[in-house]
Amino acid sequence: MASGFDDPRARAALHRVFQAALAAADPLTALPAHLPEAPRGRCIVIGVGKAAAKMALAVERAWPDRALSGLVIATHGADVPDPPQGRRIAVRFGSHPVPDAAGAAAAAEMLGLLRGLTVEDLVLFLVSGGGSSLSTLPAEGLSLDDLVAVNRELLRSGAPIQEMNCIRKHLSAFSGGRVAAAAHPARVVTLAISDVPGDDPAVIASGPTVPDPTSFAEARALVAHYGMRLPPAVTRHLAEAREESPKPGDPRLAGAELRMIATPLMALRAMAREAEALGLAPLILGDALEGEAAQLGKVLAGIARSSAAHGLPVGRPALILSGGETTVTLPAGASGRGGRSMEGLLGLALALEGHPGVWALMADTDGIDGRSDAAGAIAAPDTLARARAAGLDPRAMLAGHDSYGVFATLGDLIVTGPTLTNVNDVRAILVT
Repeated sequence: MASGFDDPRARAALHRVFQAALAAADPLTALPAHLPEAPRGRCIVIGVGKAAAKMALAVERAWPDRALSGLVIATHGADVPDPPQGRRIAVRFGSHPVPDAAGAAAAAEMLGLLRGLTVEDLVLFLVSGGGSSLSTLPAEGLSLDDLVAVNRELLRSGAPIQEMNCIRKHLSAFSGGRVAAAAHPARVVTLAISDVPGDDPAVIASGPTVPDPTSFAEARALVAHYGMRLPPAVTRHLAEAREESPKPGDPRLAGAELRMIATPLMALRAMAREAEALGLAPLILGDALEGEAAQLGKVLAGIARSSAAHGLPVGRPALILSGGETTVTLPAGASGRGGRSMEGLLGLALALEGHPGVWALMADTDGIDGRSDAAGAIAAPDTLARARAAGLDPRAMLAGHDSYGVFATLGDLIVTGPTLTNVNDVRAILVT
């Protein structure tokens, strides 16, 4: 074709720009420049999230001779090698997206490390996406089983992450500013890798070190809106509203500071630079595109068609980029595999119906899309034809939320394993 992008070259280009996104979000390179000056007193390093172990390793490498102590909570299997001088920051493991007892115990241990600190001490808090479930520590009167049941309802609801976290923060002894309050009067510096639309620090891992602007009343309204069936103890806790989370203006959080070290937009800009190096015209639609995954895929297919036919909103050869967290609303009994990225990609492929000269990659930068072992997948002009030749019905599989089954059969999965970072989903559509 005129642009010179045959199938192998198109796929290689998409893999290359995805790798650029992962490199931009790598804590080992992104974190050191954001470290604060050394404290006169103790330095306690704590953290939660899918990138927690790698962020802790970055701190240990950057400060090889500094006295450090603390612990971080990462996902099971997301460990990193010990630093040459030995590990000073312990790594504990919890479960995501459904919390477990190990994560709860580690969260309680972390709060214990913050007792008795002084104004001379520094608490360095390392936070990344996934931290909410990893540090699920029930508020007084609630059990972990209660919160596991709530989490399942949240994941089933299709609610955006901001609304999920409003509810979580009002059932927690850890999130919604409670970590910073527990560390008072020590200085608290949070280094954050954002995985949320708009990079709102109150939403990343449910904001353990930042004020919570939401209320019990808002949490109750969301539960009613989505018709959630909650354990009786949770319903009582929300109704009694006995201990609100720390709010803006709380003096215990006055000295807390937050520094963003990696964000979805930073990753998209890195992808755009790589696109230019490949001779493509990049267009970033935004870092906060939300909505039902399959429907967003259909919208993006329309943009790709317009670019191919009219050169609008960008002339070809082009790479159309976007980020943000979509949702997949699952009916009761749904058993398909795959997540937001693969569902959106299959929605796009069905809307394009084999349109020539358009390839697309959609993937989660943490390396795990939904309940699968893949980060995402690639769709090509012949995706639907190959799927139907293999005896699959892509439209029925999308309706059954089994996008993974389509792309796994075709050999078009992107499998990275846990990347130990997380700046949410990225999408790249190549129009040649």
